[in-house]
Amino acid sequence: MLTKSLVLKKELLTTVKESVTLAEALQVLEDSGFRCVPIVDESGQIFRGNIYKMHLYRHKSQGGDMSLPVTYLLKNATKTIPVNAPFFKVFFNIKDLPYIAVLDEDANFYGILTHSRLLAMLSDSWNIDVSSYVMTVLSTGKRGDLAAMSKILARYVSISGCLTLDGKRGEVVRRTLFTLPAGIDEATLNLCVKKLERKHFKVVEIDDLQSGQPLRLESEQ
Repeated sequence: MLTKSLVLKKELLTTVKESVTLAEALQVLEDSGFRCVPIVDESGQIFRGNIYKMHLYRHKSQGGDMSLPVTYLLKNATKTIPVNAPFFKVFFNIKDLPYIAVLDEDANFYGILTHSRLLAMLSDSWNIDVSSYVMTVLSTGKRGDLAAMSKILARYVSISGCLTLDGKRGEVVRRTLFTLPAGIDEATLNLCVKKLERKHFKVVEIDDLQSGQPLRLESEQ
């Protein structure tokens, strides 16, 4: 579920009313420095879409009428998510947008969720301040692999986080990234590697979160 704390509420945003002209909208964008702002109705309750600086410049450079209402170049009218949206829906909908509009339980404009806030949330999930390493392990992706890898690691270390990649249908190799807490020494790491690889799980990389560098595996030395 989308956490409300990630959303920038409409009261804090620069917006334009649907009645303003293209020229007025361009001035708002110039003054604010944003490349895109939301368009709302006169009450400020209903999200109409977005207006982009690039579209305004293109229209103006082609001799377009700048006295037309801003809705003439309105974009992304349907690009919205409810405030209680599950995270998978957020990712599917935000894609190439600088932000996505968020609607409250009554479908009124609540605010926006930006790419930067979403990435910050993902960054926080790594627990970098209290974690030491990220271990990348290859598996076939068959049933029970994740449980087996986790069980092996849990004998020697705690697991702070886990992320599985390459989950598409037909993928024959899957990468699982395990985030490990601080205080783990290299001897313990090497033991984990040996135990995993004994069960045919290949450890391809261990990244040191504090130095930002990959750790050289014992088998490579």
